[in-house]
Amino acid sequence: MVAGETSGDLLAGLLLQGLKARWPALQAGGIGGAVMGRQGFDAWWPSEKLSVRGYVEVLRHYREIAGIRDRLRQRLLRERPDAFIGVDAPDFNLDLEAGLRSEGIRTVHFICPSVWAWRPERIEKIRRSADHVLCIFPFEPELLARHGIGATYVGHPLANVIPVEPDRLAARRSLGLPEQAEIVAVLPGSRGSEVQYLARRFFEAAAQMKARRPGLLFVVPAVPTLRESIAGHARAAGLDEVLIVEGRSHEVLAACDVTLIASGTATLEAALFKRPMVIGYNMHWLSWIIMRRKQLQPWVGLPNILSEQFVVPELLQDAAIPQALADATLAWLDDPARVQALQARFTDMHHLLRRDTAQLATDAIEKVLEG
Repeated sequence: MVAGETSGDLLAGLLLQGLKARWPALQAGGIGGAVMGRQGFDAWWPSEKLSVRGYVEVLRHYREIAGIRDRLRQRLLRERPDAFIGVDAPDFNLDLEAGLRSEGIRTVHFICPSVWAWRPERIEKIRRSADHVLCIFPFEPELLARHGIGATYVGHPLANVIPVEPDRLAARRSLGLPEQAEIVAVLPGSRGSEVQYLARRFFEAAAQMKARRPGLLFVVPAVPTLRESIAGHARAAGLDEVLIVEGRSHEVLAACDVTLIASGTATLEAALFKRPMVIGYNMHWLSWIIMRRKQLQPWVGLPNILSEQFVVPELLQDAAIPQALADATLAWLDDPARVQALQARFTDMHHLLRRDTAQLATDAIEKVLEG
């Protein structure tokens, strides 16, 4: 198995639970993180090695990443596992899967690359690379079937992990936060490149919010390796009163009233916690130009893509300035009727995505193994 970054580690860990329930003697190794490790996964490299987003940013790390992929391919071809499962990280995994599949190793890709949103040329690469695709959104299998790709809708694992009715007070008590305070969760990303481009903007926005609403509290869930970097950006923005906790993003989202959040899987997590949000993103200007040219839909945030409309604001690239981020975030706190309508929409989304993902995925993988 290969899972890149924090969200992939979480998804792969949930999948491993189902696999080990079906095959108790299962042995799994490759690239993974702490959640997978708790399921007995043997991480030959940590998932953080793949936590890079953006064309320019990837180029800076290309030699190291390509070297890891080559060494991993050679090891897998020697050891001949029963199956290879690539969890997200399509730029890394699809090429690896294609090489393994051509040598007779069965391959499964978990999470369909968002060919419906951008980079439609990937559909041919998926056809070459994967014996089967496990899809987390209900419209994806039909799309893949049109191109001759076998796929199964397994629901989104997070929809089973996150309760339909989150306990805000319990989360606040767990984090030591006041029960009646207004709390903003600030999530500038789980990759170093995201923190580099987003954290200062987010914290400058938070400082503006604090000046206009002194009672606000700010909480940041941080990947342990990025904690010091995040703290430095907060200080540089003049925001000294911020609680930074290692991990615990689910508790933070459950506890908050609104979140200022980087585009990515975390936005879906926030939606499943029924929290209003403002999605922000900024990257190297050249990466942005390339990505915009490949974009097929007007939305980048998963809650908006699934709703097929802008149910939450997106402030991207040049629009992601501190004042605009602050204004959009505070607007949620001043409009409880709008928040209530959003929460009802997110509840419907939660039920749509809630399936027995581990069992459905394991059933599909067993069919692949049976040939």
